[in-house]
Amino acid sequence: MAHIHLEDGSFTLFWVIVWWAIALLLISVALFWVRSVRKIDNRKITLAAFLTAAAFAIFQVSIPLFGGVHINLTPLIGILLGPAIGSFVALIINILSAAIGHGGWGMIGANLLVNLIEVIVAYTLFRALKKIVSGAFARGGIATFVSLFCGNLAMIAIILISEVQGVNQSKSQILAGLSLIAGVNMVAAIIEAVITGMIITYILRMRPDMLENEHP
Repeated sequence: MAHIHLEDGSFTLFWVIVWWAIALLLISVALFWVRSVRKIDNRKITLAAFLTAAAFAIFQVSIPLFGGVHINLTPLIGILLGPAIGSFVALIINILSAAIGHGGWGMIGANLLVNLIEVIVAYTLFRALKKIVSGAFARGGIATFVSLFCGNLAMIAIILISEVQGVNQSKSQILAGLSLIAGVNMVAAIIEAVITGMIITYILRMRPDMLENEHP
């Protein structure tokens, strides 16, 4: 998964504020949506709470692959909860992660943007593929892999735009290093895609009401 594991001070204050401002704007849009356009029912709130706890817990587990990577379930969150509620879950997870030292507080805005892209792409693609991909496992897997790929692109773009303070490397050198990290992340994305596909398949078989406009 894509996550900017940098401490506070890695970005200048200007870029910290920029990424925070964009992230808060998107959160505000999500808040407006759930308050004025589409109300949240108790079932969604319960599911959101469960996914927040599960995603935060699994986010802390390192997979011993190429030095250690981890998954975060943001695509699953997007598929099950949608972009609006999913954005709140992503915000809480990033705040809790920063509280235990998994990235700086100033990185929350940038990391939230990365996660929101993953949530939105997974939600949109999972439903867009319904007419051309019949299997839930395949749809969930493809949506997960593509969304995580987009998240990694966003991570690379944010770091290149912001520039890391104290790093005496050219942008091409930084890009090469970030591309390697993204490549490793995409190996982990395959694992997450399989896990998400299996979960979605199980949910559609046992509790199809948890997914809107879906049938087993």
